[in-house]
This record gives sequence, structure tokens and C-alpha cells, in this order.
Amino acid sequence: MYRVTSDHQVLEQVAALPIEALASYAELLVLLETVPWNGDPVQKNNPDGAVRAHAFGRGGLMTYLILEDQRRVDVLIVQWVG
Repeated sequence: MYRVTSDHQVLEQVAALPIEALASYAELLVLLETVPWNGDPVQKNNPDGAVRAHAFGRGGLMTYLILEDQRRVDVLIVQWVG
């Protein structure tokens, strides 16, 4: 299992999400605890890269970094375009 972490900036981004996005955001956090590598690599020319992105809800995108040796996922950016 992986530990998912977020810094203050990310928490502010999450606080700005619309209420209808929160459930799908929470589901994504649970998913990242078990299978973070299922996200899409941010750099298409580096398919095994540790920086990944995963869509959520009807307009959300989370970018995150997998620190495999620490079994940790650091959420970098949470965006909403919906």
C-alpha cells in the first residue's frame, strides 16, 4: 500500500473544487493507495516515468509523483476544468 501526501498548496486546490467533484477526488485518493502506476505518464516519451496524471470526475485532473522506494505518492497539482 502507498501513502498519499498533499502539501498546503494542493489542499487549497482541493478546497476550490466544486462539491460534485469531491467524491470522485476521494475515490482517486483510494485508488492511488493501491495502484498509482495506473495513471498516464506525463512525459509520453518516458512511459515508465514516476510523474503521472489521472483524470477524475467530469473535469478534474491530478498530477502526482510516485516515490516507489518510499511507497509514497505526492500529489503535485489538482486542477478542475469542468
